[in-house]
Amino acid sequence: MTVPEKKIMLGNEAIARGAYEAGVKVSSAYPGTPSTEISESLAKYPEVYAEWAPNEKVATEVALGASVAGVRSLCCMKHVGVNVASDPLYTAAYTGVRGGMVLVAADDPGMYSSQNEQDTRMVARAAMIPMLEPSDSQEAKDFVKYAYALSEAYDTPVILRSTTRLSHSRGPVELRDREERPDIPYEKDIAKYVMMPGNAIRRHVAVEARLKRMAEDANGFPVNRVEYGDLSVGFITSGIAYQYVKEAMPRASVLKLGILNPLPRRLIEEFAAKVDRLYVFEELEPVVEEQVKSWGISKAVGKEIFTRQGEYSANLIRERVLGEKIKADAPAAVPARPPILCPGCPHRSVFTALKRLRLHATGDIGCYTLGAVPPLGVIETTVCMGSGISMLHGIEKARGGDFVRDWVAVIGDSTFLHTGVNSLMNMAYNQATGTVVILDNSTTAMTGHQDHAATGKTLKGQTVPAVDLMELCRALGVKYVFEADALDQAELEAVLRRETAREALSVIVARSPCALLKGVKFPYKCAVDPEKCRKCGACLKPGCPALTRSADGTAAVEETMCNGCGLCMQLCKFGAIEKKRAGE
Repeated sequence: MTVPEKKIMLGNEAIARGAYEAGVKVSSAYPGTPSTEISESLAKYPEVYAEWAPNEKVATEVALGASVAGVRSLCCMKHVGVNVASDPLYTAAYTGVRGGMVLVAADDPGMYSSQNEQDTRMVARAAMIPMLEPSDSQEAKDFVKYAYALSEAYDTPVILRSTTRLSHSRGPVELRDREERPDIPYEKDIAKYVMMPGNAIRRHVAVEARLKRMAEDANGFPVNRVEYGDLSVGFITSGIAYQYVKEAMPRASVLKLGILNPLPRRLIEEFAAKVDRLYVFEELEPVVEEQVKSWGISKAVGKEIFTRQGEYSANLIRERVLGEKIKADAPAAVPARPPILCPGCPHRSVFTALKRLRLHATGDIGCYTLGAVPPLGVIETTVCMGSGISMLHGIEKARGGDFVRDWVAVIGDSTFLHTGVNSLMNMAYNQATGTVVILDNSTTAMTGHQDHAATGKTLKGQTVPAVDLMELCRALGVKYVFEADALDQAELEAVLRRETAREALSVIVARSPCALLKGVKFPYKCAVDPEKCRKCGACLKPGCPALTRSADGTAAVEETMCNGCGLCMQLCKFGAIEKKRAGE
């Protein structure tokens, strides 16, 4: 008997491996921490077609289309991406599937890289879609495969919930061979796949019947596990929270739920009856707790003692259940390191120009959100992908064209293609005035330099025609579209002055590649002549980490960090900073 190969894998890598072993043929996703590595890992398997989509809605529709065509499909996103995907997702519950379809949603308790802390388990309930939640890398792989079996057995999409801790933790995973599955023949079925009201009404009945059947069957699903130990205390838990329970109270009885929607009521009631004290330990919202209490299990304790905010830990159990006072050493006295734009980042240059002109900015999701923090402090709103443009439009319609002369909307190139296109279209269609600045750094930088439709590269590395952002803006009806060098302060200030004064809608594409982008080389470094430096600090105002003050108060450049963008040189009125070739 052949012993299966084992490999240490990230949770995200394990999810990708599970999709591969399950015979998935089509995957579509939009990058977003903590989900990004799933698609990057899946793209390495030649048997799987994997792509970056412009947004999560498109990714979900691609996966549903592949499913209807008769193959197993996958779409991946972070939790806020589920909001964008919700339009097709809720209706996909009605249509059902042909080939298995799984949506991976990576939640972010603690908001390590997110603008909110929503719980996708609540979406699964609202959308009437079953959800699985693994607790380690091995389960991440196995649960994906089980999700496809459920999807096809019950004619439904299935959501697999991960969290940041699971996605970015490593664990051993047994590797199996890929299971090649024959394509399911396509059959025309208008009543099932065309959701006009008459058909949708009947499909809703089918969905309710499916969930009722699954709820009963879930009592015997192998992804649920009862571990009886000390019956004086029991925990109902799932996902990574299970690991915290086992660490803090290894002898406690545990009902580990693998399926979170629908819940296995009979299994839960049987477990609850056997333990004296019962705790529901779940990140974030009381999704399980509320259902358990609604069944009359009044002894269940959850959010009375556990928080609805942030990431859980074993210490939370030690404190709230065992009453232990956690003694920990004080953190090391290290300098504070707030988030900051990288040396040579073109966004810093754009925000410097905006600040010098005393302009306000509606912002968006990306590295450039850091334009809201000191010392830049230019961005004044950030809500979601594409929101900056729409909010500028709302401000103009509320306060008039004169008011928005002091405002711009800023948005990244990837984010513009995600949902900014529709927002700009709305401004053009409704004859708005205002200036939109597209910060084109030639990549999706914040999530690790993923390509998009305007870079000319696919997830699989194929070279393809790139979307021309300027021509796209013109096609949307914007007459005044201009390009500017994002690192040229004089050019930026001139075009910003002109366009913000214009009584019309205009777009400025501020172009310069991300300083960390692979293949981008910086042959020059900036250097300070201390004899010329007047110690005014003008070069320090944008907050470049490569610039410091010497002991005598003169400016100094840390050569190993400098990318030679020249922003500091442009800000110096005394010619004290110049460029030199690296190594000179």
